[in-house]
Amino acid sequence: MDTIEYTKFSAPLAQRAAGLAQLGCASADGRTRLRRLYQDGSAKIRLPAVLADPLEAVLINTAGGLTGGDRIGWDVDVGADASASITTQACEKVYRAASDHAEVRVRLTAGENGRIAWLPQETIVFDRAAFARTLDVELAAGAEALVLEATVFGRLAMGERAAQGIFRDRWRVRQGSFLIHAEDFRIGPDITGALARPAATGGAIAVATLLLVSPRAEAFLDPAREIIGDRGGASVWSVKASGKLLARLYAGDGYQLRQRLVPLVGLLNGRAGLPKLWSL
Repeated sequence: MDTIEYTKFSAPLAQRAAGLAQLGCASADGRTRLRRLYQDGSAKIRLPAVLADPLEAVLINTAGGLTGGDRIGWDVDVGADASASITTQACEKVYRAASDHAEVRVRLTAGENGRIAWLPQETIVFDRAAFARTLDVELAAGAEALVLEATVFGRLAMGERAAQGIFRDRWRVRQGSFLIHAEDFRIGPDITGALARPAATGGAIAVATLLLVSPRAEAFLDPAREIIGDRGGASVWSVKASGKLLARLYAGDGYQLRQRLVPLVGLLNGRAGLPKLWSL
């Protein structure tokens, strides 16, 4: 990761939160079953009871949010022919950083013909936050993935706006030995000014990126575009023996964004539908 200057947020170092949670699952007797669960520090995982696949997991950061110096990691491994849907208990909040930056590392893997849906609720960024996230996805042959990250820069309903801060988001998705998706999103320190540009969001503060890797990706393009409307877009590519659909959305606030994310996730997540903890 590139070195980021945080001089505007300098202050004496304080004790910070740290956590790592790992989840492994595999297919056995026609169902996806838990094989490994590891939890350390502020990172916790809960598994709601379900009657059929996919296995569902809920991620919890018991620190109650992130600020400068916090570190948290999530590792999810889905075995061959297994399927899992991952969400969060609530929106993750990134608070003002007195020093350093908050960091989240996500690692997702899926075995042959496995399927993983990474569907956390929105990340809410507060003014003068400093945050960096990396997301690495490794897919075997025939594996599918649905990956979502949504971000809201401030809470307008609370009179809050993330005018200044630093936000970095790095994605790398591989299938077999091939890099099939890579992107780096960077904004700050003038968040308001960057979002105000016509080539960005025209001042909208809520954004989302959703990636579907599946041989069936092209079939979802037209209905996805109908849901997204004129405040975003979607495209499809062929990728070796599979395909990918990439959608981006923006909205004036988190509620407006979720009004379109809910049906879009429901469309792309197949019979698994929307995570039960999601609501409008």
